Amino acid sequence: MFGLLVFLLLAYLPTRNVAMLKKKAPYILGMLAIQFALGLVMLKTPVGKYVIDGLSTGFEHLLSYAHEGTAFVFGGLVDYKADATSGTPFFLNVLTPIILISALIGILQFAKVLPLIIRYLGLALSTITGMPKLESFNSVSSAIIGQSENFIAIKKILPTLPEHRVYTLSASAMSTVSMSIVGSYMVMIEPRYVVAAIVLNLFGAFIVVSLLNPYEVAPEDDVFAPPPQKKQSFFEMLGEYILDGARVALTVAAMLIGFVAIMALINGIFSGLFGGTTFQDVLGYVFAPLAWLTGVPWNECQTVGSLMATKLVTNEFVAMLSFTEQNPGGPLQLSHRAEAIIQTFLVSFANFSSIGIIAGAAKSLAPVQGDQIAKFGLKLLYGATLVSFISATVVGLIS
Repeated sequence: MFGLLVFLLLAYLPTRNVAMLKKKAPYILGMLAIQFALGLVMLKTPVGKYVIDGLSTGFEHLLSYAHEGTAFVFGGLVDYKADATSGTPFFLNVLTPIILISALIGILQFAKVLPLIIRYLGLALSTITGMPKLESFNSVSSAIIGQSENFIAIKKILPTLPEHRVYTLSASAMSTVSMSIVGSYMVMIEPRYVVAAIVLNLFGAFIVVSLLNPYEVAPEDDVFAPPPQKKQSFFEMLGEYILDGARVALTVAAMLIGFVAIMALINGIFSGLFGGTTFQDVLGYVFAPLAWLTGVPWNECQTVGSLMATKLVTNEFVAMLSFTEQNPGGPLQLSHRAEAIIQTFLVSFANFSSIGIIAGAAKSLAPVQGDQIAKFGLKLLYGATLVSFISATVVGLIS
């Protein structure tokens, strides 16, 4: 509880807007209560276990279907009869399924199912959080179609938005994860923490921006009209989303190659200079107090802190590798509580590379707003990281 108060205070201190805090406090307390209630339902009740097991099984089937296409293309590199979680190369096992899931998202968009889900979930979220409709719809959209793609849905409105609203849209995008890569996460860490983090981060983002970036919108400006869908034939749409999925998979692969290699290089330099102490060891000591605030037992704080820092300076995939067979010493073994906390923390796009991705996506649609995002990039990362800390602390309290 002390850690949760510290993270909320860290979100409030940059603005210290007492007047807005009084207005936002009821919504903030309500969202915290919802986080705890949903966390308990998802992680501690038979109903939650049943739902998460069902989602996990569904994604396992999707991965096995994706494996069929991968095996057909890559032949001897993949055991055609093996299941999707076998020890095939990481790219083939974890990243290529993104292509199938991206195609399914496109089909649901084409059938106008996703726009309905986004619209009504966004409306319900706006009522609960006290946030404007546009920001609420955008947060749901980010969690489904991705952190950069969702800006396309508001491209007509984006050039007219002031900086404080652009910050909220960007914070939601960085705090959530695209549904297209959820299956990849579930191969690497426990599915229940993936699902829990997605739901908790949705509310956590609004808790943080209500403290870090508080504002009100006039009723006449609180409108959101879903953009008309681009007219395409079914197969035009399907081809576009398949290629989008391939680009995401290749982008993640390239980022992993670069970041893992650079991290190994820096670790080697530090190890040579400091008698075996690696750069990740140093980061672990720096982040250990923050890990302790989330509820991690002190004897595991250096290890968990190292993963938190690795995710921040590289990306979540690099940190998640520690829980897979690709980890040099085998899958990392932690206590139940520490594992619950760190795996929840890892499920978000809060890292340095996301600043460039979000700013670049916005700049291609609205140059002025893209420049604004680049300017408040560190503040954006600060807020999104606090969202991860709050979600992880909530899970730690109920684990």
